[in-house]
Amino acid sequence: MITKELLKTEIDNVPEENFGVLYKIIKALEEPTGEKENAFKSQAEWRAFIAATYGSTSDAPLERGEQGSLPGS
Repeated sequence: MITKELLKTEIDNVPEENFGVLYKIIKALEEPTGEKENAFKSQAEWRAFIAATYGSTSDAPLERGEQGSLPGS
């Protein structure tokens, strides 16, 4: 059986240059399993978020450029 004490001992053996990766792994494991809770409580909140996000680019609209073709097609 793996205990917290065993994990802590192993963490003490991890080189400092790997702390960032180890931290990300630990944080990822803290996420509850299953379906994530919707960050928006209502469709109105979602629409307001989209409007604010789009509004941040309204003075420089995004455009899709010309599409090339793949070689050999």
